[in-house]
Amino acid sequence: MTTRLGIVSDVHSSPEPLREALELFEHERVDEIICAGDIAGYYDNLEPTIGLLREYNCRTVIGNHDQSFLQKTPADRYPAERAYLQELPETLQLEYENKKILVVHANPPAEQHGGIKLVDQFDQLIPERVQHWRETLADLDFDVLIVGHTHQVYAEWLGDLLVINPGSSAFNHSCMILSLPDLAVRTYALRNKEIVYCWRFSMLHE
Repeated sequence: MTTRLGIVSDVHSSPEPLREALELFEHERVDEIICAGDIAGYYDNLEPTIGLLREYNCRTVIGNHDQSFLQKTPADRYPAERAYLQELPETLQLEYENKKILVVHANPPAEQHGGIKLVDQFDQLIPERVQHWRETLADLDFDVLIVGHTHQVYAEWLGDLLVINPGSSAFNHSCMILSLPDLAVRTYALRNKEIVYCWRFSMLHE
C-alpha cells in the first residue's frame, strides 16, 4: 500500500497559492495534507486562508507568525481566526506505512525561530550547514522531519533522516508530495512561476 502526503508551509495569509496547492493535492489524490505553520503574517487575508485549511482538513502546526498574531491582536478582534490558531499544536507526530514523521515549524524539539537553513543564494546546499544538522538531528527517532520557517525548498537525507521543507507557497511558489513507504518526494511549482529555492537569502543570517 502507498500513502501520499501533500505538504505546504508558510502560507502567510495568501489564499490563492494555497488554494492552487490544495487543488493540486486533490487532483493527485493525496491521503493527507500537512501544513508546517505560519498561517498568518505578511498578507492580510487570514480568514479565507484558514477557511481553505479547514475545508481541506489540513493537519497544521503553529508557526512564529501565528504566535505573533495571537500576542499582538486584541483579544476581542478576529475571534474565529484566534480560536483556530490557538488550537494548533507545536508539533505533530504521525505514522504512515510504518514510517514515523515529525512536523515542527522551525526545528526540533518545538522551535518557532531559527530553523534548518541548508541552501545558499545560488540554490546550492551549504556543506557546513548540512553537516551541522546531520550531527544535530542524529538522535532524532523519526524517519521523516517536515519543517518550514526558512522559506527554503529541499528534501535532503541527513544521515538516516529525510528532512523536508516544502518552502513557502506564497514566496517560494512551491509545495510537495511525499510518498510512503518509499519516501519519494516530488516538488511542484505554483502559479506558473519558477520555484525560488531560497527566498530572502538574508534570512540565513537571522
